[in-house]
Parts: sequence; structure tokens; C-alpha cells
Amino acid sequence: MHDIRAIRDNPSAFDAAMQRRGLTPVSADVLKLDEERRMMILAAETAQASQNKAAKDIGAAKAAGDETAFNNLREEVAAKKAEVSELQASAKALDNQLYEMLSSLPNLVHNDVPDGADENDNVEIRHWGTPREIDFEAREHFEIEAVKTGMDFETAAKLSGSRFVVLSGSIARLHRALAQFMLDTHIEENGLEETWAPVLVKEEMMYGTGQLPKFGEDSYQTTNGWWLVPTAEVPLTNMVNGTTLEQSSLPRRYVAHTQCFRSEAGSAGRDTSGMLRQHQFEKVEMVSITHPDESLIEHDRMTRCAEGILEKLGLPYRTVILCTGDIGFGAIKTHDIEVWLPGQGKYREISSVSVCGDFQARRMQARFKPADGGKPQYVHTLNGSGLAVGRALIAVLENGQQQNGSVSIPAALTPYLGGRTVLNADGTLA
Repeated sequence: MHDIRAIRDNPSAFDAAMQRRGLTPVSADVLKLDEERRMMILAAETAQASQNKAAKDIGAAKAAGDETAFNNLREEVAAKKAEVSELQASAKALDNQLYEMLSSLPNLVHNDVPDGADENDNVEIRHWGTPREIDFEAREHFEIEAVKTGMDFETAAKLSGSRFVVLSGSIARLHRALAQFMLDTHIEENGLEETWAPVLVKEEMMYGTGQLPKFGEDSYQTTNGWWLVPTAEVPLTNMVNGTTLEQSSLPRRYVAHTQCFRSEAGSAGRDTSGMLRQHQFEKVEMVSITHPDESLIEHDRMTRCAEGILEKLGLPYRTVILCTGDIGFGAIKTHDIEVWLPGQGKYREISSVSVCGDFQARRMQARFKPADGGKPQYVHTLNGSGLAVGRALIAVLENGQQQNGSVSIPAALTPYLGGRTVLNADGTLA
């Protein structure tokens, strides 16, 4: 959500920021609606003052025994009351229109964000590891012999339709081990607070983090109004919804492992094979609530937390900064971490770490009290995958695949697998 005062103060700067995202200038429309709203509020307040004065005059007329004046004033008060009600309703309607207009506009991007049209214009800022030289034809995860018995798309389609999977046996255990490893690392080494949160949330929580109103088709809603979360960003960030924190409590750093749900609207024909793009999946999500002066530093710290998971797993990756044409709706700056997948012969996203500034905080009305006793300020919010569990499973399987159909398992996971180091071609762990 944008600060209307900032748009009033510098509409040309706001338009320039929107144009960086490929949008046409909108400040004139915003300010026109804002002016109409303010004028209607003033008219309602003026009418209310007139009504209050007439109400006082009624008492004076009655005390003076002026029956004519008393009756006239009483009729005037009734008319003013109806006028005030109508003006207030009009002001409320204009206020709602302005809110809807502002809530449909994306965040302003940071100056560090490169200009560009789409993902092809993202800029690599670093990479780690060297893709392994495989002297046989690399297979995608679902083609590896060791995986076939534990990754069942046909049964999932019977149960739920396309873009679902049933994991069983050693594959299910490896998937669980990855999530546990990520949580333990973030809690014990990165200082995040483990959190268990609902995956069904109220509509206002989806508004708070920016999934609504614009992206409702990307998520699922139950018949009684709850929404299934696309990631734990929604419940974790909204834990501070409507609150005023003490500055001393910042930063707040949360991590949660949850089921996530996305309709994948608009992705028809993309990644239809395997489990790269599913309607239901798991993520270990990081969320930070910070002081405004610390959010960009926190962004780099969170990125390193996610990168560190891949390094411990020995998975080559590259980190890119998203350009203006690819960055998300609520972010001012985003780092995508892309892991190497030998089966596809390319890097694919496994984490997206974003700093949102006060964009979400304004929607949530989340503030903090400065330590110096000044006026409460909006917090800054950040979120990032640490990591997407299913995609990490894909990366482990594809990077560890052997010519005989087995998979070599990263050493970091062996404590979670009873010391086992290999997924045999028959799907058993050894």
C-alpha cells in the first residue's frame, strides 16, 4: 500500500517509479480521486457542524417559548441529519475507491534493481559451485531408476488431478529429511525462531501481504471464506498485523515449514512433467520484521541463509537480482537463487528472497515505537524461501544421480537418514 501523502508531495516521482515497472502514469487519477474524497469529507464535516449548531438552537428556542422557531429548527436538524448521512456515505465510498486503487498498484522498486522486460534481463550477482561433469545422459528426477518406485504421479492424478504427486518409501523419507535439515540449520545456526502457523487464513490476512485483491486467482479459497496460504509468508508476516511493537523487539525472525497451495493460474503447459510445479508443495519459509534502517542489510543476511543450505548440500547455484519486469508485486528488491538441475541442463529457481519496505506494513497497520520516544513508524517486512523442499529434493536427486540408476546422497542429510548415504536403484536406502 502506498502513502497518499508521498504521491501528493511528488507525483512525478511516483509516475516515474510506476513507469519503471512498465505501467502508465497514474498519479493524476489517484490525486483526482483523493481530492474528491477530501472535498466530500469536508462537506460532511461542515454539514455535521451545521446540524450540531441547529440542535443547540432548538434548546434555546424551547426555553424562550418560541414554538415557531422550535418547529422550524427541528425540521432543519432532521434535514441536516439526512444530508450528513448521505455525505458520509459518499465520502466512505470514495475512500473505498481510493483504497482499491492504491492497493492495486505494485510497490516502488529500489534504485539497485536493474531495468528489464522479463527474467532474461535479471542480473547474476554471484554463483557457487561447479556443475558436475556427468559422463552419461543426465536424467530428470522422475526418470531416475531409484526414484520411480517412490514418486507416483498416476495415483496422485487419480486422487486429485494433474500437478500432484504421491511420495512414498525412501523418497518420502528423503523429502522429510530435507525439511528437517533446513529447519535445524535455520534455528541452530541462523537464529530464526521456529514457528508453527495455520495454513488457512482470513481474507484480510491475504490482503495484508498483497495476495489480494489482485492475485486471488493464484490461490484457493474455501467455501466458508478461508484462504489456503501460497506460502507461510502470509501467516508469519501477519503475526504483527494491527500491532505496535517496541523497537527493542526488532528484528523478529521467523521460520516455518508448511504445506503451500497455488492454483498455478497462467502456467498451462509449463513444467507439466515431474514435481517442479505443483498445486500442493512444501516450503521452509523465512520472514523478518525489521527497523526501516536495517531491512536492506537483513535482505542480504536472509539471502545468505538460503544460499548456505545449498552449499551444505553441495548443490551448485547462482544468485540473481530480479529486474523491473520480473520482480514481484510487493517487493522493492528481490534475489532469486537458482539451483543447477543436470536433467534440464539449466539453473532453476529454488528460493526467492524479497524486501518489501513498508508496503505490507501499511496494509497491515504494523508499526513500532522508536526507542527515542518519537512517533510510531511502520516496520519493514521481508520474506524468502529457505528452501522450497520439493525443488531441493529434485536438485539432490538430479545432482547425485549415478549411471547405474542410484543416487548419492549429500553428507549433510545422512544424520537424518540413519547414516545412509545412497539411494539404490531399487529405491532402498543404504
